[in-house]
Amino acid sequence: MFMGEFHHTIDSKGRIIIPAKFRKEIGDIFVITRGMDGCLFGYSMEQWSKLEAQLDKLPLTKKDARAFTRFFYSAAGEMEFDKQGRVNLSSSLIDFAKLKKNCVVVGVSDRIEIWDEERWNEFNQQAEDNFEEISEKMTDFDF
Repeated sequence: MFMGEFHHTIDSKGRIIIPAKFRKEIGDIFVITRGMDGCLFGYSMEQWSKLEAQLDKLPLTKKDARAFTRFFYSAAGEMEFDKQGRVNLSSSLIDFAKLKKNCVVVGVSDRIEIWDEERWNEFNQQAEDNFEEISEKMTDFDF
């Protein structure tokens, strides 16, 4: 399980360090793609396979299903770490997440997320301000 928040920088070549804690769990080869809320999602190959199995169940006849899978898969790429524990993100992923110099790598259960620090701070503040309201809207969940 991934959890925690780590602040790193992305260099001019698009390389970002993934925390050692996450590298151990995500594996030597993993997938990064576009995520929700303007961040990137990173999955171990095991989790990616489970996600693919779910996406394969989406009906090809539904326009939204086709659009979602195209958008999700088209930016996906297999990643490997260099000797410094960095991954090299494509320009399309960097542009999608609007990654600048300062980034945040977050563990979220079965995936990691990579955020531009400014966007993360905005999201985090909004979530903090509305945490109780959000938790009340969730169904079938008890702390």
